[in-house]
Amino acid sequence: MTDADASPAPSEERPPRRRRGLRILWWVLAGIGALVLAAVLAIVIWSQVGVSQAEPGPLAAVQADDRIVISDEPDGIIMSPADGGSEVGLVFIPGGKIDPWAYVARLSGLVTEENMTVVITKPWLNLAFFDLRPLGSFTTLVPGVEEWMVGGHSLGGVRSCSLATQADALVLFASYCARDLSEWDQPVLSIAGSEDGLSTPEKIDDARHLLPPDAALVEIQGASHSSFGDYGPQAGDGTPTISDEEMTAEITRLVGEVAASLN
Repeated sequence: MTDADASPAPSEERPPRRRRGLRILWWVLAGIGALVLAAVLAIVIWSQVGVSQAEPGPLAAVQADDRIVISDEPDGIIMSPADGGSEVGLVFIPGGKIDPWAYVARLSGLVTEENMTVVITKPWLNLAFFDLRPLGSFTTLVPGVEEWMVGGHSLGGVRSCSLATQADALVLFASYCARDLSEWDQPVLSIAGSEDGLSTPEKIDDARHLLPPDAALVEIQGASHSSFGDYGPQAGDGTPTISDEEMTAEITRLVGEVAASLN
């Protein structure tokens, strides 16, 4: 046997190139998959940490009010007049990482004074931009209501702009749109707070061109960003000088005027 005959064949010295290439591809895909999984887990964990909880006092007062029927559903919190008969409803989307229950007291006047039904949504992962459900996912919870407004606070308001064309009116609570609704021909109300350090009146005014020309922009004197709910102070926000009772009354009056225009 010659020396050449004794040498191992190339296939015995190392794996074929194709097999080695597939192995490298598998490791690359596995690495990408691990990174994606880690990113998803990080987002889920982050979305559950630091959520601003509802203050117990204002919430308990509404829960004890026999004029309001509260139903805690998987998709949202429903507040209805105890005597029924709502013709107009509001689908309200909470701000980012804010407990939906924190808005119950602030919106309660719409139920007791304006005879409206309010559905406060429960956004996926506590963040409205992850929640891709259509408006019908919430309006079908209360089939008897004829006209529906959609609105939201802060990040929830941005999301509500994406659902506006599925509703009869839009209400922004310390928020502004990221999409062009300037050609939309339904009522729009944008409420700002003079002491808001996050969605400042200036930021809201800068996005004014995205709303219809006849949209109503109202600035509540003394209101901060957190004045639109009952969840305590927020970092970067201003100091409110308006009481919770006055804030609730102003929201009730302003949103009630829009509701009356739909009848």
